[in-house]
Amino acid sequence: MRKLFLVLSIAALTACSSLTYKLEVQQGNYITEDMIAKLKPGMTRSQVRFLLGTPLLVDPFHADRWDYLYRVYYDGKVTEDKQFTVFFTGDAAARFEGSVMPPLKGFVSAEPKLSPRAQTMEKSRELEAEQIQKNAKQDGETPKKD
Repeated sequence: MRKLFLVLSIAALTACSSLTYKLEVQQGNYITEDMIAKLKPGMTRSQVRFLLGTPLLVDPFHADRWDYLYRVYYDGKVTEDKQFTVFFTGDAAARFEGSVMPPLKGFVSAEPKLSPRAQTMEKSRELEAEQIQKNAKQDGETPKKD
């Protein structure tokens, strides 16, 4: 009876181990196309750090170069591997190279959308301005700009 219980216990534990969740691990800096669009030659190191974040790798033997790495591990294997490098001349960024990521949905800074109420108010202002211009043309006056 004990042997049967032991065998069933081992079988149950083995079955459970195959159902474990495989964690996706992201490491490094997620550099997007939007961030690179703002990057310009001549920016200082602090400006680059503000825009892209602290580089993952600053090599003391290559002080004129910052490497931004991004890797995604799934089940212990690298599924995505990107590298972006910024080269400096003195304190100014000279050139950039590497691969970038698409913008993250929901985390990208974009123009804020107006609420439905704000859209209605904006439309009302536009219609009012058009009406004022129409009335001024009928009266032969030129509308004043505020």
